[in-house]
Amino acid sequence: MADVGEVLMSALSTIRVPKPGDRVHKDECALSFSTPESEGGLYLCMNSFLGFGSQYVDRHHARSGQRAYLHITRIRKAKEDDSNSGSGHPPKKKPTRLAIGIEGGFDVEQDQYEEDVKVVILPDRQEVTSEDLATMPDVVRERVSLSMAGIMAADSVSHALQVQQWDGEVRQESRHAADLKQLDNGLKIPPSGWRCEVCDLQENLWMNLTDGKVLCGRRYFDGSGGNNHALLHFQETGYPLAVKLGTITPDGADVYSYDEDDMVLDSKLPEHLSHFGIDMMTMEKTERTMTELEIAVNQRVGEWEVIQESGTTLRPLFGPGLTGMKNLGNSCYLNSVMQVLFTIPDFQNKYVSNIDKIINEAPSDPTQDFKTQVAKLGYGLLSGEYSKPTTDSGNENGASEPRGDQLGIAPQMFKALIGRGHPEFSTNRQQDAQEFLLHFINMVERNCRSGPNPSEAFRFLVEERIVCQQSQKAKYTQRVDYIVQLPVPMDQATNTDELQEAERRREEGDTSAPTVRAQIPFTACMAALSEPETLTDFWSSAVQAKTTATKTTRFASFSDYLVIQIKKFTFGLDWVPKKLDVSIDVPDTLDLSALRATGQQPGEELLPEVAPPPLMTPDVEVKAPVLDDSTVSQLCEMGFPLEACRKAVYYTGNTGIDAAMNWIMSHMDDPDFSAPLVLPGCSSGPGTTPTESLSEEHLATIVSMGFSRDQATKALRATSNVLDRAVDWIFSHLDDLESMDVSEGGRSAAESEGGRDPPPGPRVRDGEGKYELFAFISHMGTSTMCGHYVCHIKKDQQWVIFNDQKVCASEKPPKDLGYLYFYRRVAE
Repeated sequence: MADVGEVLMSALSTIRVPKPGDRVHKDECALSFSTPESEGGLYLCMNSFLGFGSQYVDRHHARSGQRAYLHITRIRKAKEDDSNSGSGHPPKKKPTRLAIGIEGGFDVEQDQYEEDVKVVILPDRQEVTSEDLATMPDVVRERVSLSMAGIMAADSVSHALQVQQWDGEVRQESRHAADLKQLDNGLKIPPSGWRCEVCDLQENLWMNLTDGKVLCGRRYFDGSGGNNHALLHFQETGYPLAVKLGTITPDGADVYSYDEDDMVLDSKLPEHLSHFGIDMMTMEKTERTMTELEIAVNQRVGEWEVIQESGTTLRPLFGPGLTGMKNLGNSCYLNSVMQVLFTIPDFQNKYVSNIDKIINEAPSDPTQDFKTQVAKLGYGLLSGEYSKPTTDSGNENGASEPRGDQLGIAPQMFKALIGRGHPEFSTNRQQDAQEFLLHFINMVERNCRSGPNPSEAFRFLVEERIVCQQSQKAKYTQRVDYIVQLPVPMDQATNTDELQEAERRREEGDTSAPTVRAQIPFTACMAALSEPETLTDFWSSAVQAKTTATKTTRFASFSDYLVIQIKKFTFGLDWVPKKLDVSIDVPDTLDLSALRATGQQPGEELLPEVAPPPLMTPDVEVKAPVLDDSTVSQLCEMGFPLEACRKAVYYTGNTGIDAAMNWIMSHMDDPDFSAPLVLPGCSSGPGTTPTESLSEEHLATIVSMGFSRDQATKALRATSNVLDRAVDWIFSHLDDLESMDVSEGGRSAAESEGGRDPPPGPRVRDGEGKYELFAFISHMGTSTMCGHYVCHIKKDQQWVIFNDQKVCASEKPPKDLGYLYFYRRVAE
């Protein structure tokens, strides 16, 4: 064996010192979920700074020729008692800010490990310790020592992303603070014993800093919190700032600006409080601050008893397909969706069965490769390698981890890749599981333009039949969808009397009024989905005028797997988002055969294919459409982008606010939702680029993804020749593009059943409309932007609850409280 010093000297040119901007992956293997705490530790390439577990480091050496790796191993220290029970250690400081790894934020527990670091030379795995380095030539010792120190000092990619994504709330100085008007009304506020001046409530009280009125705060979704009297006072008077009583200390207080609709800073708070006789320096905190309340929500996920089945002792499960996923800071929506998807054979076959091939074909930086990271996640969930009980024995008193905890996997690399560039999924804020599911399906579609496409398992065709009531002629259109959105008809609740009584008691200020959940029959939801919708102001090509029409929606195909979303999240009359608290008796089996589309009926006449009256001015030089300005203005006032409002009015033929609003609600997820309106048939719409000047490089990029040149041209022209927008556009207009000459590379390689030619249009699978429930995802909280997600999956006839890292046998699966339901076709 060669002398280790000589070997290290020969590898010196490949050893780098990390520079600012280098990505140092020292927490996780690029190809597995091995970490420095795993058996064998982690090997960090001292040139690319990619990490590899012991099973993959030899492969990286063989492919890259790299020889020098920093071997990092960590052993978890025994936990110390956090209390003051004679241990001599002060208690940990409670977090005061929704942040990670910064002053006042959550601990990142970096000090709970004993770490061992040394250089390893491949292929013989010769080890070089710090003591060995001291005996080597200066040039070797200096370069290697600097590299080691730089790597260990650098933030790991995962930690840097955590801090960057979840840096908490930074309050801004209120624009009203400097010149706040305060009334000389002689009012003095006592230091305690406060009550709401309207309803006598004694908690969640806010003092208006203009007139000293003490009033209760907002009412929460469950009826608790307050009765909105402080908000109503602002609406009546316009006095903008209020301080939360009970949070005032010499260090500050919670101040809310109703005008700015946010928690704010008031640099003159001592002066403003003194006006009403409050000495800030002598006040003590008696109520939790708003940040503490928010942190409590993020830390108390065990309090939602029904959905998490926390009322019973659950039996932990371990093994293949029973792997928990660590919560990376509000990542439970991602955890729940991916757990369900990898129970579906299409995803297992695409990514897990082929994992060796995928890893062997991975690019030089696997951390940025979609297929590799999805395969890594799928294998991590299904292999059972990480589904083992935690080995942490707890503190010296023998206290153990919460029942059901396991090693699990932390999908940091996957989350960073799947959310990169996305305004929501790149953050550590809570997100909507349904939106993430569609985002992930879209990513799969992008990356499966050739070969099997597992998202086909969800793809189905919807037929919309519109009948002109004046001529009785019909129009048929089809579109692709992946999720059935099921409306919740609240007026069909079977416990209306109980709901009204509870609401009456809450309005009267009865704090003991119970929270009553609306009981909605599933059959009522299905009826609301299938019943004809009346379209007013429909422009009929048969009578060449506006008239009334009915629209009926049916399934033109039944997918192998059906996702049903219960539309619990809606808007109130004031366009404020709210969540419906409902219980729905969702069935274990489902027969949708009666909802299959039938197409044109015998003897039925179709509406003529005549365009509605042109929205163009007679002057051919003017390309802008004539739009109903009042409708556009109304939509803009609701907060929608101007270009989206113009499109809504244009594409609904100036037929009024209702039609335009429906268009907006069904197109909000389009990538080009806010892009400028481009008129069909115009050689150069606003902002578009003539064909001659399209970027050949952009065209080649899109063609390489499996599209034709004509399709690439259409996408670029529709998006002002901007490549990223063109790619988004092309994937959101697949239905339209399928009518063009689609490259066969974009279709699944699998042959259609029975050797029949595939139907025209997007490739869909079809079969009987009979399904059985196998999984559901539940949400706890007031909106999709907060709270917690949990999923239940049926495995071998046993329901299993996946609550982040905890995986247990389910005793009482709360099927009536789900948000997303997953059905599979019943085998014939």
